[in-house]
Amino acid sequence: MATRTYTTRRQGIVNALVTKLKQIDGSGQYHINLSEQVEPRLKFWDEVDEFPAIHLNAGMETREYLTAGVKNRYMNVTLRCYVNEEDAVDALDALLEDVETVLEDNSSMTYTDKLNVTQAIQQITI
Repeated sequence: MATRTYTTRRQGIVNALVTKLKQIDGSGQYHINLSEQVEPRLKFWDEVDEFPAIHLNAGMETREYLTAGVKNRYMNVTLRCYVNEEDAVDALDALLEDVETVLEDNSSMTYTDKLNVTQAIQQITI
């Protein structure tokens, strides 16, 4: 039997993003304290109990096949950001600024796939 060299990496990428987004704690450069309310699965407004919160979901994946066996993989990740404040626009703006800071600071990051092999994200585009 052949050895599997490729596994789906979708959940590994989402979990790595969740770990990074949990750093939003209201200290230093961050405006909002998420109290680690970041989940690797999609929830809708009526399912969210604690605010602010972020929920992620892996979306469509495409591949680009290049020469020498090189494959570039592109995946959309949906982030739903929830706030419940008197001034929701300002609160959401602050949360989105924090999210953008985390994504820009970690645009190249590593994660672990299902076989516990360290993989790398080459670029995160917002």
